[in-house]
Amino acid sequence: LQFFSLFCFSTLEIMKLFKIMIVILFKQINAEKIVRQVSNGERLLIGGTARAGSQLALYPIDALRTLAQTRAGAKGLKELGVKSLISGAGVTSSFAYFIGALQFATYGALSQTRLGPLGASAAGAMASSVVSIPQEVLKQRLVSGIYPNFYSAVKSIWTTNGFRGFYTGFLPTISRNVPFVILTFTTFAAIESHILKMRTQQQSTNAHENGKTTNYHLSAIESMQVGIVSALLASLLTQPFDVVKTRMMTQAASNAIPYRNIRDCCLTMLRTEGLSSFYKGLPQRSAYSSGLWALQFGLNARLTNVLLHNHPTTAILPC
Repeated sequence: LQFFSLFCFSTLEIMKLFKIMIVILFKQINAEKIVRQVSNGERLLIGGTARAGSQLALYPIDALRTLAQTRAGAKGLKELGVKSLISGAGVTSSFAYFIGALQFATYGALSQTRLGPLGASAAGAMASSVVSIPQEVLKQRLVSGIYPNFYSAVKSIWTTNGFRGFYTGFLPTISRNVPFVILTFTTFAAIESHILKMRTQQQSTNAHENGKTTNYHLSAIESMQVGIVSALLASLLTQPFDVVKTRMMTQAASNAIPYRNIRDCCLTMLRTEGLSSFYKGLPQRSAYSSGLWALQFGLNARLTNVLLHNHPTTAILPC
């Protein structure tokens, strides 16, 4: 019954997701009216909106990833119930607005400088980690049943560990976030550059044959497709860091002897569970990450086009 309920719930979420994509992504925009670039303030608005909406829609899949990665002895979906898949969804997804805003705004502002896509994506990952690590701590502990609600989680963490408690697992999270964001953004930039280069080469032919000009940016659907490829590659290469991060953040969910530190966590996993334990939850994370970044890149492209179409000459947020 639990799995049937989960199936129904997931189906409804997917239907909602497709409805959102159809309404937002497919409306045509007249690119000829776009005569300026987005401002830094607008990048914050667009990136934050894209991330928050994407994460909220895919929250149950991410919750399944957390449950798949927790240590032996922790409660699973059968014990926690389907409600655990949306535990803390609204509140923690609001953190995602600031994560996306910092990632996309930092990358957009720095990618055309001497830092290039590599340096810009690293800067975006570091900047967003200020918010993403506390979000991960709260989200994973709510999903794994350590705390019953957001208020109890915040109060308990603050009382027990103070401010540092919200940054539990800082090192493995940074070790995952920085290479993941770098791989995702740089892979996206490389594929985008290749596609646009091919279009440039076809410009004279198109103009000569039918008088049409070439579109020099990816469409929202193309951005989604490239986002899926980029996120899948990044997920595969950073999965061990993600598992260690989850183990360190959700130790209280298991009655096993706590890991002393990251080294002890890695050695214990290797000794008791084998090398495959570092890839637990990979299918769930791949589904979540590819969907999340596909929607983020797609919505980012779509919202950018909508904003520039409606405000072609003046930025609504000039900062």
